[in-house]
Amino acid sequence: MDAKALLGRVEKLRAEIHRVIVGQENVIEELLVTLFAGGHGLLRGVPGLAKTRLVQTVADATHLSFKRIQFTPDLLPSDVTGSEVLDDADGKKTFRFLKGPVFANLLLADEINRTAPKTQAALLEAMQERQATVGGVAYPLPAPFCVLATQNPIEQEGTYPLPEAQLDRFLLCIAVDYPKEDEEVAILTSTTGHAPGAVSPVLDVAAIGELQSLVRDVPVAEDLVRDVVRLVRASRSGGGAAAFAKKWIEWGASPRAGQALLLSAKALALLSGRFAVSRQDLKRLAAPVLRHRLVLSYAANAEGVSTDEVVEQLVAFAKL
Repeated sequence: MDAKALLGRVEKLRAEIHRVIVGQENVIEELLVTLFAGGHGLLRGVPGLAKTRLVQTVADATHLSFKRIQFTPDLLPSDVTGSEVLDDADGKKTFRFLKGPVFANLLLADEINRTAPKTQAALLEAMQERQATVGGVAYPLPAPFCVLATQNPIEQEGTYPLPEAQLDRFLLCIAVDYPKEDEEVAILTSTTGHAPGAVSPVLDVAAIGELQSLVRDVPVAEDLVRDVVRLVRASRSGGGAAAFAKKWIEWGASPRAGQALLLSAKALALLSGRFAVSRQDLKRLAAPVLRHRLVLSYAANAEGVSTDEVVEQLVAFAKL
């Protein structure tokens, strides 16, 4: 299938999503960037903003296999990856592997920060290695494989903060904010009446695989690559750091942040119908790429400086 036909189906995918989800244009765009770039996404927002429903709708609008895990403090790694059971068939006792919910194309990890670090680590291997190890045997996960995790940023009781190593595995941290007034009116009207018709799947596994491959082929000019390097290096405490960064940032971004920004910018350019990355693509995605990768200092927290404000200063410093 040619690129133009693929992008036409992506537009149909957007239309199907908007049959259920009102507004949230940036959130939907960043979620699709995550999927087509072959990464994982962390959705942060207060309860009631349809984070779970959005992921479910994306699954319904594609032919991807979908599983949902509600993370709780008593969840075990085997509840995610699966476990071996003793099978007594034909009088012979053998161990048989029962696959867990992680064996799906699209995995919704609901309230991921509510489970213990041991279970978070099991998901980390799946996200990074695209495999799950049970009983010393590595089982490959289906392709494509995308984890979309939700997190409530305001409630801390009974939570286990994600370690920086796991946060870094998420391509984008997607901020889900309150809807605009007109959008909220439309939400109340549509959700208190009859439910809309079923969403029609418009993309299959093969088409998504083609899109992910096509994203890798989108070119980036060398001067833009150098701008990305300057942006990432400006967040660190070394010689290339900006003065405000030395004051407000405890730990800066690693080269993985630069990789994530370039790859997601390629996906955004393709979703916009362009076959070259622009400076605006990089500027648009700087916050979703960096907001979960920067560790702010005590001074920044004391002064009430947010991560997005720091990213805005870094973008200005790097002249994106």
